[in-house]
Formats: sequence, C-alpha cells, structure tokens
Amino acid sequence: MRVPREVDVKPLDIFSHWDQIRTELIATIESFDNQELIYTPYSGSWSVGKIMLHIADAEDGWLRYVISRELDQWPDHYTLDNYSDKQSILQALEEVHARTIAYLESLEVVYLSKIVDTPWNKNLPLLWIIWHVIEHEIHHRGELSLILGTLGREGLDV
Repeated sequence: MRVPREVDVKPLDIFSHWDQIRTELIATIESFDNQELIYTPYSGSWSVGKIMLHIADAEDGWLRYVISRELDQWPDHYTLDNYSDKQSILQALEEVHARTIAYLESLEVVYLSKIVDTPWNKNLPLLWIIWHVIEHEIHHRGELSLILGTLGREGLDV
C-alpha cells in the first residue's frame, strides 16, 4: 500500500476556482449597459448596479471588517452615487478582490481553522467565512445572469 505524500497546499490553491467565478462575473457585468445599472427587475428589488456593488461590499466587509478588523465598520461607500458606471464598479471589484487575493497568499492552511470572533459576537471558522464570500459571489453572479435573460440577452452558460 502506498502512503500518500504530503502536499504543500496553500489557501489560494484551495480557492483557485474563484478565478473562474470572477472571470464569469466580470463577463456578466460587461454584458450590461451603463443605463441598465439603475434597472430594477421587480418592485422592491435592488437595482443591477446595487447588486454588482453589493458583491464588492460583502467581500470587503467580510475580509477587512470581520476578519482583519482593518475597518471600524462595515463599508458603506459602495453605492451608485460613488460608482455610477460599469467601469468604476469593475474597478471597485478589482481593487477589493486584489486585497482578498493578497490576504489569501499570506495565509498558511493551518489558519483556515482559526475561529473568528465576529463583530456581532458569533464565532465562525475562517474557512467558513471565505467559502461564504465565494458562495455569495456565485449567488449574485447567477442573479445578474438571470436579469440579463429577462432583458432578452444571453446570460451565463456554465
């Protein structure tokens, strides 16, 4: 019987599929026109632009407010008033995600089991938080794709 060798796995390796998720998110966002950023698919829903910015908001909030505590509060500046076109939204997403990737590059696998005491006094494993942020992006990427379909355009085909 062969004994498996230990492999030097890094957190960035574990979450490497995030690259594909992000590529598909960007392609989906690029399918919208700037005028559609204020489109609201149904009464009471968020606008397309707000959904896009919410992805940046959540990633930045979880990583910089909850995990690293770099921020004193959940970020509140990801609004269409501050990011009024696709290019600025894409730039915000890129900047937030670059910080996330740098953070993941700095981690060792052992830290993924670390328990994070959240600002709302709930203890969560770091691994759970990162998976949650990825899942959140997948969810809203799908939502944006569905909205494209309701506008008569092709959404994701994954």
